[in-house]
Amino acid sequence: MTPDVPYYAAPLLHNPAAPAGFRHPRSRALHPPLGPCPALAGRHALPSPRCSPAPSFSGASQPSPLLLGAVVRRSAVGGGSGRRRNYISRHAVLPGLGAPLAGWLRLREGAAVMSLLLPLLRGAGGALRPCCRAASRRGLSSSSGGWGPPGGGAGVRPGRRSLLAGLAGAAAALAGLGLVRRAEMVSREPVAPSLGEAAAEEEEDELSRRCGDFMAPPVSGLRELRSRRQDMRSRMEMLIMETQSQVCRALAQVDRGATFTVDRWERKEGGGGISCVLQDGNVFEKAGVNVSVVFGHLSEEAAQQMRSRGKTLKTKNGKLPFCAMGVSSVIHPKNPHVPTIHFNYRYFEIENADGTKQWWFGGGTDLTPTYLNEEDAVHFHKTLKEACDQHNPELYPKYKKWCDDYFYIKHRGERRGIGGIFFDDLDSPSKEEAFQFVQSCAKAIVPCYVPIVKKHSHDSFTPEEKLWQQLRRGRYVEFNLVYDRGTKFGLATSGSRIESILMSLPLTARWQYMHTPPEKSREAEILEVLRNPKDWVH
Repeated sequence: MTPDVPYYAAPLLHNPAAPAGFRHPRSRALHPPLGPCPALAGRHALPSPRCSPAPSFSGASQPSPLLLGAVVRRSAVGGGSGRRRNYISRHAVLPGLGAPLAGWLRLREGAAVMSLLLPLLRGAGGALRPCCRAASRRGLSSSSGGWGPPGGGAGVRPGRRSLLAGLAGAAAALAGLGLVRRAEMVSREPVAPSLGEAAAEEEEDELSRRCGDFMAPPVSGLRELRSRRQDMRSRMEMLIMETQSQVCRALAQVDRGATFTVDRWERKEGGGGISCVLQDGNVFEKAGVNVSVVFGHLSEEAAQQMRSRGKTLKTKNGKLPFCAMGVSSVIHPKNPHVPTIHFNYRYFEIENADGTKQWWFGGGTDLTPTYLNEEDAVHFHKTLKEACDQHNPELYPKYKKWCDDYFYIKHRGERRGIGGIFFDDLDSPSKEEAFQFVQSCAKAIVPCYVPIVKKHSHDSFTPEEKLWQQLRRGRYVEFNLVYDRGTKFGLATSGSRIESILMSLPLTARWQYMHTPPEKSREAEILEVLRNPKDWVH
């Protein structure tokens, strides 16, 4: 059936108090005419929409409520999707009708039937028995479709016409009440959402639930994330927000002392971030987990830094639109037997002058112990390797070596720590596969580190061991301020939040002139590994 084609005659009640020309704004019913039908003139009959003039709702001039016929239309919904919905509800009524209709019918339907049938039957007079006898003698006419002589209704007597009028009125009344009840029943049935609508609502509920577990509302806002939920920028923002939340909650559960300060900030050039910092806790001296989502135009210094890595950037009027987001963390424990960890996972988009976009992922996780514990080193690297192997067994050895090379302090001739994985400019094999890899690495952060913290957080230590920790932290600061790409990019980007960029620095550090640890000491042992990286899982 095509849209807007009448398909259902819904009998309704007319309210004489309705204003002239009133039509319910949500009604899809056609207003039936109210004039008397010539075929049943002079009788208490139902009006016919085919032979009556247009309605006139004048209020006082109208008779008591009568059953009326109304046509409800079926409309196509969904713009060609083939889905249809029947608009039969309490809104699909004549003027003045609403919820009281169903109640009135339930209480008065018996009285309504009798009030309509009795006058109709009385009007038929004594023609009932003669007509029945005539019918029994002559039979049913095949051409007239009713009771009467063969050949049509031309020869029907007046008494029989009265009978026909009465029977027609009775049938219409009974059918009308049944249809009203049917319309009432249909109106109570909720319209089931389509599969597409249900899936969209389920996605929105899932998005809201995920955001409810974050340390703070997402930087871009829930409405914006919903509007582009399948876009990589939204998916990456959700991932870094979840990573921040999972790491902060795991660390707070271990520390059980200080709590994270959640600091939301905005960048006037575009975007903002959420910094979560715990200081002077029972286990952690300083633990920071930052999320940033920024956009705008790259500074010339930042663009030059990217070109030095082989990026071909095409500016327009000297401007280069970009979007960057990531989660970054450095955790400095109090106990020198608990290692420091750093992780960062990020996503970049740059729009060239011709409108094309370049995108890539970057990141990694690395460990910086003060003292070497081979069992901890194996656990850390094995967990990261398992995350990489889910995608390609060649990734871990490649990114492990990249990590050892990247965190090299050239002026000291040693690495910052015992490594982990590191990668940058990742734009293959596809955007989706690269994202899935980053997601696996992010999920490995808590299991690769928290068990080590729990294992050593209550180990005893000496003042000499604490001093060595402070010296190693000095090396950490040197690398971050001199070599680290993230720190250099943040400092070169206008509007960057300096407090968040320098969050990676420890509360305390030490530089001591010409300090050299004794040979074969535990301090010398870790230095040997930092100068000559080891393979921990093969």
